[in-house]
Amino acid sequence: MSVDLESKRFMAIDPGSKHIGIALSDLSGTIAKPLCIINHTSREIDAIKIIQVVKQNKVAKIIMGLSMDAEGNPSLEGRSAMRLAEEIVNQGAVPVEYWDEDSTTNLAQEIYLQTGASKKRRKGHHDDLAAAILLQSYIENKKFTNSV
Repeated sequence: MSVDLESKRFMAIDPGSKHIGIALSDLSGTIAKPLCIINHTSREIDAIKIIQVVKQNKVAKIIMGLSMDAEGNPSLEGRSAMRLAEEIVNQGAVPVEYWDEDSTTNLAQEIYLQTGASKKRRKGHHDDLAAAILLQSYIENKKFTNSV
């Protein structure tokens, strides 16, 4: 698969043991929004599904959420995310960059609470919103570091 060099669209992945949250940026790569949740099946099948989303949306780069332990090393979940990223690169040849996903799920739950979302909605899966929070964090950081 070739990367669309004209596109500045990013995709974020918030990987979990049961669900994988997906978020996309707008075409200019400045605003993130939740897209979908993929139910985890296997690393290979998950990678195929993710690559389909990449192709459908002409994504230039994937931002993979990476959970870290207290020492700043990838946690067990982080190492699993790294293996998923390797599978995506091997199958799809799209660049993947890791980004610390610290507290994105908690922030997503807090957003639902603050916006008055129903109890049913708050108890649902927040993985796609967590991915959007992760992606917006990445975008804002890149915007700040590029302007300095």
